[in-house]
Amino acid sequence: MPAKRGLVHRAVLESITWEWAPDSRDYAVQIEINQPDGLRSNALYYFKCGTPPSGETFGVAAEDITRTASGGPLAELVADAQLSPVRARCGAQVALVNRFLVKADLPAGPIGFEQVWNAQPAGLAINVQTMTGGQLKKLLATPNPAGWVLTPSAGLRYTLGHGKVLSMTLDGAPVTATQEIKVAGGWSLIAGFDGWPRWEGTTTYTSGPDDTGALATYLVAHSPVSAPPGDRVTFR
Repeated sequence: MPAKRGLVHRAVLESITWEWAPDSRDYAVQIEINQPDGLRSNALYYFKCGTPPSGETFGVAAEDITRTASGGPLAELVADAQLSPVRARCGAQVALVNRFLVKADLPAGPIGFEQVWNAQPAGLAINVQTMTGGQLKKLLATPNPAGWVLTPSAGLRYTLGHGKVLSMTLDGAPVTATQEIKVAGGWSLIAGFDGWPRWEGTTTYTSGPDDTGALATYLVAHSPVSAPPGDRVTFR
């Protein structure tokens, strides 16, 4: 996307020749765009050029990693996976995951493309918003039409009751109303399209890695993976 946007865009697209064979490991093309105002943008295009090699896996699940009505162990694992890349890029401290976008459990055993895709098929960019503790508590307490809650990555724990957040800690310390926290989430969740309102605060980082790729990368780095306890959100 252009670094600076106006109301009207004109672009001349040029055909490129890109040879691909079933055994090729090239899956992307990066195209630089020189804008009339002197700024330069680049776009990275990914192509699904065929099925992954037979038997290729990202890692192993030491046990079944399941979902619950509110999120559960798999949602916690996905939140950890989404935090990992953006923490390195912009210092994100927390990731929040919407149960709706966690589509299928991960069964025990080898985890390949099919299992990752079934669990997290959206392929949405992970963005980061800087929020105060008060804004974060307000978001987490917002009723969801389906009864779901937002599942956090490791380090954030909170208790819901009587329509509000009764307590919340980050890395073991209570979160204050004015404390600033960098919170990651899928762009559609942050934009207010997933049954929660648009996030308050200021945009810190956009166009991060996609959630499907983040999960696959996390599995490669942490295999064998066990199910998180599923206790980061409690109810009273």
